[in-house]
Amino acid sequence: MKNRGKLTVTAGVLVAVHLLAVIAGFIAPYNYETQDREHPYARPARIHLTDCEGKFHLRPFVYATSPRDGTVNDYQEDCSRPEPITLFISGENYLLAGLVPTNLHLFGLRAEGRVYLLGTDGFGRDEFSRILYGAQISLFAGLLAAALALSLGMLVGTVAGAFGGWVDESAMRLAEIFIAVPWFYLLLAVRSVLPLHVSPLSAFIMVVAVIGLLNWGQPARLVRGVVLSGRERNFIQAAEGFGAKRLYLLKRHLLPMSFSVALTQMAVLVPRFILAEVLLSFLGLGIGEPFPSWGNMMAAAQQYYVLSSYWWMILPALAPIPVFLAYHALADVLQEKLQSTI
Repeated sequence: MKNRGKLTVTAGVLVAVHLLAVIAGFIAPYNYETQDREHPYARPARIHLTDCEGKFHLRPFVYATSPRDGTVNDYQEDCSRPEPITLFISGENYLLAGLVPTNLHLFGLRAEGRVYLLGTDGFGRDEFSRILYGAQISLFAGLLAAALALSLGMLVGTVAGAFGGWVDESAMRLAEIFIAVPWFYLLLAVRSVLPLHVSPLSAFIMVVAVIGLLNWGQPARLVRGVVLSGRERNFIQAAEGFGAKRLYLLKRHLLPMSFSVALTQMAVLVPRFILAEVLLSFLGLGIGEPFPSWGNMMAAAQQYYVLSSYWWMILPALAPIPVFLAYHALADVLQEKLQSTI
C-alpha cells in the first residue's frame, strides 16, 4: 500500500508536469518569441497586495516599471500605475497543444501592461513563458529518445535471449560496443557533423534520433537477461516440450516478462536523456533560437556579466531538478515492485 501510494504521487507529479508543457501556451502569458525591447533583463515582477499607501487589495497587482535614471537595465516601480492581474484573459494567439488556435491565457494584464514573473532576457522576452515552452522540447525529447532506445533494446534483447547462439553473441558484442564508448562524447561528435541551420522541428527530430540510437545497449542487455531467465522456467520448458513455437513463446510469455524491467529502465533513461538534450542545446548543438529549450536558455549565462548581474537567467537550470527527482523516485518504486515479484 505504501509503494502504491508513492507510485500514485510520483506518477501524478510527472503527468502534471508534462501536461503543463503540453498546454504551455495557455499557462504562459506571452509567446516565447515576443520581445519587449524597453525592458531587457528586467527583474522578476513583485506581486503586491498592499499599495504604496498601505492600502490592502484583494486582487494581486503589479506596478508599471520604467528605467531608473543613470542606470542600465535597472527599473523602478511607478506607484501611480497599479495594474491588476486578471485571470482567463485574452492575449496573443497560440495553438493549444499544438492543435487548437486560441488567444485565452491563464493570467495577464489588461491594456499595455506586462507582468514578468521570472524576469526577462536580453531581448525582453518573458523567462516564465520561455521556460514553459522550453519544457515542450526538453521533456519530450527525453521521453521520445528513451522510448526509441528502449524499443531498440527490447527488440535486440528479446531476439538475442530467445534465439541464442550466434544471434545472441553478435547482438551482445554490438551492445557492448555502444555501452563501452563514452556516449556523450560520441553524441557530440555525431551531432556536430549534422547540419546546424535547420528548422526547430528537424533539429528536435535529429536530437531525439541521435540520443535514442546511441543508448540502446544497456536496455538490450537487461531485457536479454530477463528472457534468458524466463526460458529456464518450468512452464516455458513444458510449452516447448508440447511443441510451442519460439515466436509464440516470445510473444505470449517472454516479452511480457520484460515489461516491468522496461518500465524501470524508462524511468531511469528519461532524465538522463533530458540532460543530454539540455547539454546539447547549451553547447549550441541542439534546438536553436528563437524556439527555447532549457539548454539554449542557459547559453546566455556563459557570459560572466550576465551570470553575475542577472541571477534569474540561471532559473532554467533549476527547472529539470524536480523532474529528475520525480523520475528517480518512480524508478525506485518500480524497482521495489520488480524485486517483490521475483
